[in-house]
Amino acid sequence: MTATTSRRFQAPISSSVKPPGGFFQEKDLIDGNRVIDFHGHSGRMDSFGMVDKPELMLHAMDKAGIDVACLFHIFQPDGTTSNDTNARFIAQHPDRFVGFAYVSPTMPQRMLPELARAIDMLHFVAIKLYPPYTPWPFNQAEWFPIYEFANQRGLAIIFHTDSYPTNRPRFLADIAPLYPRANFVAGHSGNTQEARAEAIAAAQAYPNVYLETCSTYRTPGVIEQLVNEAGADRVLFGSDIPLMDPRPQLGKIITADISDEAKRLILGGNASRLLGI
Repeated sequence: MTATTSRRFQAPISSSVKPPGGFFQEKDLIDGNRVIDFHGHSGRMDSFGMVDKPELMLHAMDKAGIDVACLFHIFQPDGTTSNDTNARFIAQHPDRFVGFAYVSPTMPQRMLPELARAIDMLHFVAIKLYPPYTPWPFNQAEWFPIYEFANQRGLAIIFHTDSYPTNRPRFLADIAPLYPRANFVAGHSGNTQEARAEAIAAAQAYPNVYLETCSTYRTPGVIEQLVNEAGADRVLFGSDIPLMDPRPQLGKIITADISDEAKRLILGGNASRLLGI
């Protein structure tokens, strides 16, 4: 048994008969395919009960069959403090975690030097932006130097998106055509129904807009909607680990009424292509 397959969840040994579908079908879907979680955090958020203990995160990842989690630390606007904290966390298990760089336009003079350092020296593979910590909607000029950096490097950027004024997914349609070599990811796919419709519309309009799946909303049929309206090649699995348990976040994908090939793309194929990992 390889190191990869040893982490996978195992079938109950008490049963010698495989029932149709269900557990065994989902196990076969995950085994042999690299599963990448596009949305995870390092750092504590005690008000929400978020604790970044690697042993707990790896336990949940192993039980679900997640190979790699993409992590970012978003609590220090200078960028350097957050990215160094994230790098130290990732270094504990570099085969299971990869880093996304964080910066904030509230400290504009630090943005580009810190992005270059995080990508070139810390070997982070993408960028995370969190508009709720700023006064500016993310289609405003304060953000544009970040997008130009990503465009020059061919990097992906994931945003927190929802229905609040700074975070609307419809802003993706304003920036995506201006920076065609960057890829823009709507974290949570907007979360609410109205914002999700904006995210889907942006993905329909521009080939460099993607939709990420983690959400506190469990509306049945959302994964099917994202695939049917935007395309399976534009959807990315994310869980918000450790803020949320990745197991139910993954379960709504592997049990969705979509093709197995669509599930493979969402669970890792699309992320591998975007991140080059």
